[in-house]
Amino acid sequence: MSSLGNFVWSIADQLRGVYRPHQYGDVILPMTILRRLDCVLEPTREQVRDIAYAEPRDELRDVKIKKATGLNFYNTSPWTFAKLVGDPDGLSANLTDYLAGFSKNIDVFERFRFDSQIATMAEKNRLLIVVQKFADVDLHPQIISNAEMGDLYEHLIRKFAEASNETAGEHFTPRDAIRLMVELLFAGDDRALTEKGVVRSIYDPTAGTGGMLSIAEEHLIGTPDKPGLNPDGRLRLYGQEINDQSYAICKSDMIGKGQDPKNVKLGDTLADDLFAGTTFDYCLSNPPYGFDWKASERAVKAEVARAGEHSRFPAGLPSIGDGQMLFLQHLATKMRPIKDGGGRAGIVLNGSPLFTGAAESGPSKIRQWLIERDLVDAIVALPTNMFFNTGIATYVWVLDNNKAVDRVGKVQLIDGTGFYAKMRKNLGAKSRELSPTDRAEIVKLYAEYASSKHSKTFRTDEFGYWTVTVERPLLDDDGTAVTDRKSNPKADTKLRDTENIPFTYAGNVAGDEGRDATVKAYVESEVLPHVPDAWVDHKKTKVGYEIPFTRHFYEYVPLRPLEEIDADLNKLVTEIMDLLREVEQ
Repeated sequence: MSSLGNFVWSIADQLRGVYRPHQYGDVILPMTILRRLDCVLEPTREQVRDIAYAEPRDELRDVKIKKATGLNFYNTSPWTFAKLVGDPDGLSANLTDYLAGFSKNIDVFERFRFDSQIATMAEKNRLLIVVQKFADVDLHPQIISNAEMGDLYEHLIRKFAEASNETAGEHFTPRDAIRLMVELLFAGDDRALTEKGVVRSIYDPTAGTGGMLSIAEEHLIGTPDKPGLNPDGRLRLYGQEINDQSYAICKSDMIGKGQDPKNVKLGDTLADDLFAGTTFDYCLSNPPYGFDWKASERAVKAEVARAGEHSRFPAGLPSIGDGQMLFLQHLATKMRPIKDGGGRAGIVLNGSPLFTGAAESGPSKIRQWLIERDLVDAIVALPTNMFFNTGIATYVWVLDNNKAVDRVGKVQLIDGTGFYAKMRKNLGAKSRELSPTDRAEIVKLYAEYASSKHSKTFRTDEFGYWTVTVERPLLDDDGTAVTDRKSNPKADTKLRDTENIPFTYAGNVAGDEGRDATVKAYVESEVLPHVPDAWVDHKKTKVGYEIPFTRHFYEYVPLRPLEEIDADLNKLVTEIMDLLREVEQ
C-alpha cells in the first residue's frame, strides 16, 4: 500500500506549475476514484452496453443491469482508460463523455467539479500524461481489495492535507481507534456473530471517507484473505457527510463494496437528517470536537420546537460552541427500538460531555436524559495522542437501549489510557496506536464486566447530584436578623453559597425520590456544625448529572519523606557551590 500510494502521489508531479500543492487533490482524488470504478466495471462492460442499448428507459435499464451484473451502478459510454489514451486529440471530449455515461447515482465527480479540472489540464497540456499514468495503475478488486482502497484514499488525503497545512483528522479517524469501537459495538451482540445469513444495518452520521463503515463490514464479514466474525452475514452501510470531497470518496468506496449508493447522502446531519424515520442496528460516529454549530442552529431549534421530546434532541441543547452532545443525542435516537430488537451505538468524544455544565444546564440535562433512560452502557478512556489532529484525552461512549440483564441500571467505566504502543513515526499529533493486543485487553475488560484497576461499574444514580442553595440571615447594624412580613429571616446574598450533594449521600438508593431526607442529612452533618444559622432554600434546588471519570481512577501517590527531599536539596546546593568556586578560580 505504501508503494501504491507513493506511485499515485507521484502522478501529482505532472501538475506542478499548473496547480499549487494544495490543489493536487482536486485532480488526483477523482482520478483515483475514476480508475477504481473503471476497473470494477471492466468484466461486465460489454454486457451493460448491450442491455443499455436494448432498454432506453432508465428505471427498467437500472433494474435489468443490476439483475444481470449484481452492480448498483454502471457506465454506458464506449470509453475505457485504454481507449482514452489511444485518442490523444479527442481526450478532453472523450473523458467528459465517459463521465456522462455513468448511471445517475454516480454524482461523485460533480462534487470535485471535475469538468473544470479536465478543461484546465487540457489547456495546460497535462491531461494526456495524467490519464496515461492512471491507466498504468492496476486497481482491479482482485489486485487491490476494498479495504486497501480505503487505505489508499486515506493515504492520499493525508498527503494532500500535509501539503496544504490542513488537518487530516477532519476527514477520517485512525483505523486502530475504529477497530476498537467496532469490537466494542459487536461485543454486546452475540446474534450478529453466530446467526447464518443475518442482515444488520450500520450508520455513521459523520461518515467522512467511510472508514468506520468499511472497518465494521470488514470486521463482521471479513476480507478475501481474512474471514470475519460471520462471513455468512450481511451488513448494510449507511452514511451522511457534509464535506463534498469526503462524501464523494465515501460513496465511491461503498459502491465498490457492492453497497447501495443511495445509502450514502450529502448534507449537514444536524440541520437535515436525510435518514429521518430510519433507525439502525448499529451506529458509529467521530464528530468534530468543540465545533461551533451556529450554521445548524436555526434548523436544530426549529426541529426541537416542532417535535420536542420526539425530536432528535429530546434532552435539550448544549452551548453553541460545542455540538458534540447534539450528535450524542442524535445517535441515541437513531438506534433501532427495543420492540425491533434494540440497537447499539459508539461515539468518540473529548472530555467535555462527561462533566461540563452546571446542574440543569444543557449538557447536564443531556447526561441526565441518557443516564436516567439507561442508555449509557460503557465509557472507555483512550490513550492521549491517538488522533491525527489532537493530543487531548478522548473517550468512546457505548450506548445500548436493550442492555443485557446484568448491565441494566449500570454504567461501566474502563480506563484504557495505558493500553497503547508508540509509533515509529508520528502522523500529525498521533504518536500512539492501539495494537491488536491492546484492543483485545480493553474488549476483555468490557466483556468480563468485573471490578478491577482498569474497570469500574456504577449504578446510574451514582452520577446524579443536587445543587442546593444555602442561605444565611441578613443582620442589621445591631447584629439582629432582618425578617420579612411573615417573620421569616431575610437572606444575605453576600453569604449565599451552594453545595453539591450526591444522590447516594448517606446510603440513599432512591435517587431523586430520596431528596428530602438526603438533603436534610447532608445539611445537618456537613453545614450546620459550621454555620448553625444557615438554611436551604428548597425552591432553588437543581438536579445535575456528571461523570467524573478521572476521579474514579485517581490513584494517590504519597509525597516523598521530608528527609529525602532535604537530602536532594542539600546535594543540589553542594553542586551549585562547587560550580561557583570553579568560576571564582
